[in-house]
Amino acid sequence: MSHHHSVSSSTVSRSDSEIDYDIELECPFGRLEAFSRADLRETAYELFFMSCRSSPGFGGGGCRNGPLNYYPSTGPAENGGEGSPTGGGPRGGTGMMLVNSRIKKALGLKTRRSSVLMRTMSHSNATTGSGVPTCSLGKVRRPMTSAEIMRVQMRVTEQSDGRLRKTLMRTLVGQMCRRAETIILPLELLRQLKPSEFNDIQEYHQWQKRQLKILESGLILHPSVPLDRLDSAAVRFREVIRSSDARPIDTGKCSDAMRNLCNSVVSLAWRSSNGTQPEVCHWADGYPVNIHLYLALLQAIFDHKEETIVLDEVDELVELMKKAWSTLAINRMIHNICFGWVLFHQYVVTGQVEPDLIGATLAMLVEVANDAKRADRESCYVKVLSSALIAMQGWAEKRLLDYHESFGRRSLANMENVLALALTTSKIIAEDVTSLTSGVALIERDSDGMIISSTNSRVDHYIRSSMKSAFTKILENGIGHADSMSIVVDEDPSAILTQLAKDTEQLALFEKETFSPVLKRWHSVPTAVAIATFHSCFGAVLKQYLSKVTSLTNELVRVLQAAGKLEKALVQMAVDDSTEYEDGGKGIVKEMIPYEVDSIVVTLLRSWIDERLRIGKECVNRAKDTESWIPRSKTEPYAQSAVDLMKLAKVTVDEFYEIPIGARDEMIQDLADGLGTIFQEYTTFVASCGTKQSYMPTLPPLTRCNQDSKIVKLWKRAATPCHTGAVDFAGIRNNGLSCSLVDGHHPRPSTSRGTQRLYIRLNTLHYLLVHLHSLDKSLSFFSNNPSPTTAAHRRLTASYHFDLARSAAQTAIEYVSEVAAYRLVFLDSHRSFYGGLYLGGDVESTRIRPGLRTLKQNLTLLVSILVDRAQPLAVREVMRASFDAFLMVLLAGGSDRAFSADDYQMVVEDFRSLKRVFCTCGEGLVAEEVVEREAEVVEGVVELMGQATERLIEDFSIAACEASGIGGGGEAKVVRMPPTTRRWNRAEPNTILRVLCHRNDEVANQFLKRTFQLAKRR
Repeated sequence: MSHHHSVSSSTVSRSDSEIDYDIELECPFGRLEAFSRADLRETAYELFFMSCRSSPGFGGGGCRNGPLNYYPSTGPAENGGEGSPTGGGPRGGTGMMLVNSRIKKALGLKTRRSSVLMRTMSHSNATTGSGVPTCSLGKVRRPMTSAEIMRVQMRVTEQSDGRLRKTLMRTLVGQMCRRAETIILPLELLRQLKPSEFNDIQEYHQWQKRQLKILESGLILHPSVPLDRLDSAAVRFREVIRSSDARPIDTGKCSDAMRNLCNSVVSLAWRSSNGTQPEVCHWADGYPVNIHLYLALLQAIFDHKEETIVLDEVDELVELMKKAWSTLAINRMIHNICFGWVLFHQYVVTGQVEPDLIGATLAMLVEVANDAKRADRESCYVKVLSSALIAMQGWAEKRLLDYHESFGRRSLANMENVLALALTTSKIIAEDVTSLTSGVALIERDSDGMIISSTNSRVDHYIRSSMKSAFTKILENGIGHADSMSIVVDEDPSAILTQLAKDTEQLALFEKETFSPVLKRWHSVPTAVAIATFHSCFGAVLKQYLSKVTSLTNELVRVLQAAGKLEKALVQMAVDDSTEYEDGGKGIVKEMIPYEVDSIVVTLLRSWIDERLRIGKECVNRAKDTESWIPRSKTEPYAQSAVDLMKLAKVTVDEFYEIPIGARDEMIQDLADGLGTIFQEYTTFVASCGTKQSYMPTLPPLTRCNQDSKIVKLWKRAATPCHTGAVDFAGIRNNGLSCSLVDGHHPRPSTSRGTQRLYIRLNTLHYLLVHLHSLDKSLSFFSNNPSPTTAAHRRLTASYHFDLARSAAQTAIEYVSEVAAYRLVFLDSHRSFYGGLYLGGDVESTRIRPGLRTLKQNLTLLVSILVDRAQPLAVREVMRASFDAFLMVLLAGGSDRAFSADDYQMVVEDFRSLKRVFCTCGEGLVAEEVVEREAEVVEGVVELMGQATERLIEDFSIAACEASGIGGGGEAKVVRMPPTTRRWNRAEPNTILRVLCHRNDEVANQFLKRTFQLAKRR
């Protein structure tokens, strides 16, 4: 009993909070997020009281507080029916005496020995004028009326009850015969009750918001008649609701807000689906609002002090609740579902300590099953039916799928009830609910994909799932690892598996003696099914254990002996349980696949390789998520992920050597191919660093140089120092990483951290390449020492195992070197080259010397970061990028650059200095002949700058005509604009044209204007 009280107290405290859809048993009818349990209870009580207002005790007969001499007829109730356990019983609720409850009797619930719902009334005589009572009659005890029972059960205060009675009295003056389903109760309450009738304005505001919320839920959010989202009444109603958030709305007769509220609510409530005038209003009959309110009423049948007890007055209370059916659109069929649900819900939330409650639930499900087969089923009924049954089934099956955890020797009767609940709900869902919702037969499958089509199959599914869970628990408890079905080879793995075999046999005996007798009622061979599952589980663990060993040792032999002993005992138990079965248990025995250790050993290597490759892929995926390209140290300037990957590969190859089985030699190339694929994926990840095009500036439009006046030239010359001290916008764009100042005497490297991370990528690729060669040599040991029978089929050498991976790494090195170089030159050194060289048409003042100092510092930093093997290619790519940037300054420098023939010699000297930087970089990192070969294109373009304008025009005309197929040159020819290919060359027409566009003299200006109508620079 003390346990019951503790459950009750916790439930009481829980009931006044926000709706707590239990984690263990979530409400199946949808959530009403705006309402707490107390909100729903109070609203349900208001609706209930209004529906019963003409009944004794509710203001419709006799004194409110006096005993009611009202005895109902015993005939069937409206919408009731003789078949329902809750369909009949006394009407009204005198509370004068305890009667035998028909409902409790039909549901198998025990009648209480005495009623605890007694009320003590204090009566005092009138006082004298001086305020002193003349006499005191003391306290009088009398039975509570049904109205008082409901008020107490639903935790409604006397103050709230008084306000409700007062409202109904005001509203129904002269209209006592008015039907409850024609009254919009929340609206009437809002009309009649004023703030003065509450303790404070905050209480009134909360009460008003609750009334508005229930109207919003019933009329807009969950209407029984479909509602257009843009309906004018709904829009007005929403405006009223929004206005009530901050403070209460004025409900006076002259209030515009109240007038709008009344008009919109009445308009929404008195709608019909066919456009005709309805006989009843619709404000609380939409799903799931009606179900939540009705469930709140039904919850009152449980004693709020001892929540596992159903009141003896349940018949009277249910009869009174029926008066609210018409308002809530509830009928007997929906009532049966809801009644069964509250019984089941109460059983769960009170800790499953009262088996009578689940027994009553099963009794109600008999009625529900009969109702589900009827033809007059409404859509709301189908929703309620399917939601409730699926929730019950889910809860029950959750416990049955691990009944070793959920039940014990002392709770077998409880298990039997839960099993009956699961099977009953599953049967109704399969036979009736599915046909109601979709017309397609329900097909359920177990975890192995097998169809669950009968009671036998479903119980079979419960047994197998529970056995797997039980086996997993003894595996974890015995070995001490939470990861189920996973064994870490310990100092003595044979002892672990031997003990596991003994534990499995003991668990099988416990299942046979404890649970199989209960399951025998629904399944023909429950022990055999459980034994077969245990056999399969141990076999799976045995296979995993074998995947951890490298040879057949004495320890492994002991494990196999223990496994053989277990298998013999399990097979005998299965055969004993199946003697009375049709095939004598042959089907179950066939299901128990023998522990063929020899065949397991044969496949050992294959699973071992697959597992190692899986770990390698996880290593690559982890690198993709976490790699930051920070070097391990100054002496190890490469990424940690590469070290981890190659260490894993080396360990894999070393352990592969130690496997002394013949199948190993056949799988050398399989291992190499798998590792090679992982290396290629990692290489692709390392090379995912953007493209060089993303760093190259967009080519500006072609324009012609305009001849500035002498005054303008003098002004530009004077402005030149300001230009050289301009803000480094490229450095700002690079998150402040550029630290080079062109006009400084002590330049620092401008290499950004992003570029330095690209250098780490290069080091990582070279590290990978070196270790690929080492792994190749290791694998070639087996390739060069094959067994005689397979020598003809394996002509492998060390250079072929990771050929594709090496090729991918080499390609990635070239790609990353190029991207790093273009980032260094065009982004990090933007100020020194493209952004600062030869600006303002004053070549002499903006020459390359400051940029070369910065370039040297950048190259010094590059050499200090990169490993020796990566330096030549990286420096060569920087050279190419620098030459490309120099060409873009000359040919695509934009409107800020202009050259004359007199500038030719300075440009030649600057480029010669640029070449010298790379010729002298490091200890022969770039051969002089390589520098000269790469510089040929640039030198050819520079030579064009030294030619006279007339010669350039002539050469351009000839080249352009030849390129367009017109023929030889000449002024009379129509020259077309050559396309921009970015393949600069002194003989290419677009290159010559760009030299002319940057030529600052009148001849070039007039030619470009006359030939192509190019615009002047601004």
